[in-house]
Amino acid sequence: MTSVAARPAAAQRRALIASGFGWGLDSFDFYLYVYGLPAILLTFGLSKAAGGLLATCTLVASAVGGIAMGTLADRIGRKRTLMLSIGCYAIFTFLSGIAANYAQLAIFRTLEGLGFGGEWAVGSVLMSEWAEPDRRGRMLGFVQGSWAIGWLAANLAFQIISSITTPNPGWRYLFFLGIVPALFVLYIRRNVEDPPVYVQTRRTGDAFGASLAGIFAPAVVRTTAFASLLAIGVQGGYYALFTWMPTYLTTQRHMPAVTSGSYLYFLIGGSYVGYVTAGYINDAIGRKRTFVIFSLCSAVMVPLYLFAVVADWQLLIAGPLLGFFASGIFSGFGPYLSELFPNEVRGAGQGFCYNLGRGVAGIGPFAIGWLSVHYVIGTAMTVVAVLSYLLAVVAVAFLPETRGKAFVAEEPSSR
Repeated sequence: MTSVAARPAAAQRRALIASGFGWGLDSFDFYLYVYGLPAILLTFGLSKAAGGLLATCTLVASAVGGIAMGTLADRIGRKRTLMLSIGCYAIFTFLSGIAANYAQLAIFRTLEGLGFGGEWAVGSVLMSEWAEPDRRGRMLGFVQGSWAIGWLAANLAFQIISSITTPNPGWRYLFFLGIVPALFVLYIRRNVEDPPVYVQTRRTGDAFGASLAGIFAPAVVRTTAFASLLAIGVQGGYYALFTWMPTYLTTQRHMPAVTSGSYLYFLIGGSYVGYVTAGYINDAIGRKRTFVIFSLCSAVMVPLYLFAVVADWQLLIAGPLLGFFASGIFSGFGPYLSELFPNEVRGAGQGFCYNLGRGVAGIGPFAIGWLSVHYVIGTAMTVVAVLSYLLAVVAVAFLPETRGKAFVAEEPSSR
């Protein structure tokens, strides 16, 4: 038996950079759409429901992409699949900027979702397998924290472009920036290695799909089901909130676009602190307790932020708190899902559960857009988000605690 406890520090550091930057750039591309959404609605004369459907197309496609890329990572390796995922979402985000009509934009956003979903599945597995068991939570917390950095970069880009040009073509310029992540593929190609535990248990070329089937084996299927429900709940709450947050600030709170971006910096700051802090909390008290605490606190903070906060200055306090809990909860997914599944199906298990959750959660933005025809958008956001977080609390009750689990692999036999 060979433990993966002894790791070259340099290789681990490069894996952390690759996973973190990849996830941050994933966030950057996602939020380019969120910030461009109000202008897209005006350009094509769309209803909020149609705008929400675009986000839903991306998120549902991300479920397919995450499952496919996670399974592919079990076959061809973490590094190569990560490069493929990043290249995919970068190219189709860029192409979204040249869409001539709603149908073309829907196609490009759907194809972008394939890479968008795959990046997290592969990057988190890569880092999980390189990290020491007692530090896995905090290492993945730093990776997850890069989502806030990508969000920050998108928010800054939005404010700059909004101040120098009109909404159309401003939203197109935002999407053109989406090509930037493609440059990072070169770093991964030159510097990143597959983890030893993967190399030692690598499946043969004719085993493609076996890892996906393996997560439905009798010994694993219960874990797959409840881990998927956990992912649906957490992501349902998140996307209900943040897909429509800029629109909520500009329509229900009547803020100018540039001003709303300034308030979002406080949300983003709280999110980053939440990601990193939650990583340490996961290592300290365990995965399950952290998910329950952060889910319940998020469920409380949503209506407080959307309705109880009356004065705009109060957003400066409520925003960081909402960001801390609603974003920090994600730091548990990387370590927890990787620990729930055995080596040979880890990529498929992590990719399936997280991205099935993202795909089902993708119904939320459309539902909110539809509900906003009858209710103010804050009410629609609250209903979907709170119910989602309560589902997460129920799901985690049926899963085991895995804190401190070591990844061990047998040497491959000769063929």
